[in-house]
Amino acid sequence: MKITGTALSLNVPDVAASADFATRHLGFSEAMSADGFVSLSHPTAGVNIVFLAVGLSTFKPERIAGPAGQGLLIAFEVEDLDAEFARISAAGAEVVTPPETEPWGERYCQFTDPNGIVWQLVQWV
Repeated sequence: MKITGTALSLNVPDVAASADFATRHLGFSEAMSADGFVSLSHPTAGVNIVFLAVGLSTFKPERIAGPAGQGLLIAFEVEDLDAEFARISAAGAEVVTPPETEPWGERYCQFTDPNGIVWQLVQWV
């Protein structure tokens, strides 16, 4: 199998709010959109992020068509975590976890978007 692209698709109540967070704070841009749907791309992330409005009739399987659940976070490795934290928090993003370093060398911080999606930045130290 040859994989030619990757996308992460999340159901959210407010598609525009999560898309705005990802474009404003993380450098994603809109690749395509329609009513209740937006696909975002990033020049270096290697993954597209898709937001779907909760309850879209086209979502299959219907039994899991609710909002993105607890325990979900989107993590990106970055080169300068402290600089990115300062930039994003200064722009008004809600901070979940300020920068901290785990004993195994993972330095991370977390933000949340208006739909409660947790966005984590990681730098290995």
